[in-house]
Amino acid sequence: AAETGGTAPAFALPEQPPVASVVYTPSEAYFSRKLLGQWLFEKLMKLTFYGQFVAGEDQEAIKPLIRRYSACGVGSVLDYSVEEDLTTEEAEKKELDSCTSAFEKETGKQREKRYSVHRKFGDRRDGVISARTYFYADEAKCDRHMDTFLRCIEASGGSSEDGFSAIKLTALGRPQFLLQFSEVLVKWRRFFHQLAAEQGKVGLAALETKLEVEKLQEALAKLGVATKAESQHWFTGEKLGVSGTVDLLDWNSLIDSRTEISKLLLTPNIKTGQLEPLLSHFTEEEERQMKRMLQRMDVLAKKAVETGVRLMVDAEQTYFQPAISRLTLEMQRKFNQERASVFNTYQCYLKDAYDTVTVDVELSRREAWHFGAKLVRGAYMEQERSRAAEVGYEDPINPTYQATSEMYHRCLDYILEEIRHSRKANVMVASHNKDTVKFTLRRMADLGIHPSENKIYFGQLLGMCDQITFPLGQAGYPVYKYVPYGPVNEVLPYLSRRAQENQGFMARAKEEQDLLWMELKRRLFAGTLLSTPALS
Repeated sequence: AAETGGTAPAFALPEQPPVASVVYTPSEAYFSRKLLGQWLFEKLMKLTFYGQFVAGEDQEAIKPLIRRYSACGVGSVLDYSVEEDLTTEEAEKKELDSCTSAFEKETGKQREKRYSVHRKFGDRRDGVISARTYFYADEAKCDRHMDTFLRCIEASGGSSEDGFSAIKLTALGRPQFLLQFSEVLVKWRRFFHQLAAEQGKVGLAALETKLEVEKLQEALAKLGVATKAESQHWFTGEKLGVSGTVDLLDWNSLIDSRTEISKLLLTPNIKTGQLEPLLSHFTEEEERQMKRMLQRMDVLAKKAVETGVRLMVDAEQTYFQPAISRLTLEMQRKFNQERASVFNTYQCYLKDAYDTVTVDVELSRREAWHFGAKLVRGAYMEQERSRAAEVGYEDPINPTYQATSEMYHRCLDYILEEIRHSRKANVMVASHNKDTVKFTLRRMADLGIHPSENKIYFGQLLGMCDQITFPLGQAGYPVYKYVPYGPVNEVLPYLSRRAQENQGFMARAKEEQDLLWMELKRRLFAGTLLSTPALS
């Protein structure tokens, strides 16, 4: 109650079965199913892990839980959590096939090692316990994923007035394109900072780094990228070069999907000094596949706007993320004109998280659309660190958990200040961390942002941290549970990861026990032991 600024009204938690003390791996689950039989196995799962972490088998079965949560002031983010149960060898083969372009296969040339596929890290599930993983098979399967996401969006629209639905871009197309586009974006940004260093602009924050146009044109001519006459038209638009300087947003706009300049761009290879084309060659089939991926994103965003659902694009590995973020920004430009319908996800365990957030907020200001963000700490730390060390590039992750928490609060505070300033930003605080929730509530009070404005949302996973979720809902804060659903046998990979992750929360069991005991005593003394919320 102290965290939410008042005395929380009496409320009843929806019934949750206890978490079992054993963790099922997929192989153990398979053995149990053989030993017990399908019927008994499903009953056991529904009384333990499935009942704790999954809402039901289909959209109809989850409705009672959604209604109960809604009566407690808690919304739902629906997620159909069926995953492919692949062996490591099968996952590696799919990844190698889908991340290598025809040009690479023909010539033997590879992209930068960070943006190339590596067999040792081909199974992207390895070391990841809190995120779903998709592997590319063919375009028909991507269409099926899109249809699944569409059904989730429709169900979210029917279950609440301000629902959310989450998607992953690796489910919608070949990951090869995300790798290639990420490499393009990073090379282009690196070129900007190389030019900035030549102008003596080193160590500045992302938005404070500005190139003088005259010197920039001279440098481009000297490098052989473009003559001064050729580059003249790059910087003569309404937005580019008007102030006599070019910042990172201006620079990024040169490879905007709405321009043709990107096809002509060359960047110098820092190691060899040779000019290289910024974009790789695509076959006609690869171009068609890339366009279909963009079309699927467009279909989902349109459906979200039509049904009044907010679409959250999940973050993924750092070698995909630059492309994912850029494509999500393109959707935000198009669909966030009236309100924040599309949300980008920012992983605050990344060293560059603050720069990324500030640059994207500034873009939304300049173009006058609504900024939408989901802030998470991150799900791929072990895998990212291992890959960086093995492949040979800088570890992208903050050095400590404390540094990550500081980064989270810094990014969050920047967005909260933007909400106070313009009321055109929205943020989902997706966190199980009590200190982060307290920080958010305190800053909301300091900045005069009322919960009823629906600018700041809180989110936790189904079956976890109810002692945070329900007091927030009862006190009037917009709060959501991430609600997975699907048939028992088909959500076993999800359940296995969830059970492993929950082991890390066992240290908090004593705190939760104490809170439940306090609530029981409060109800006994208040005479409200059997208090239940009225279903709307």
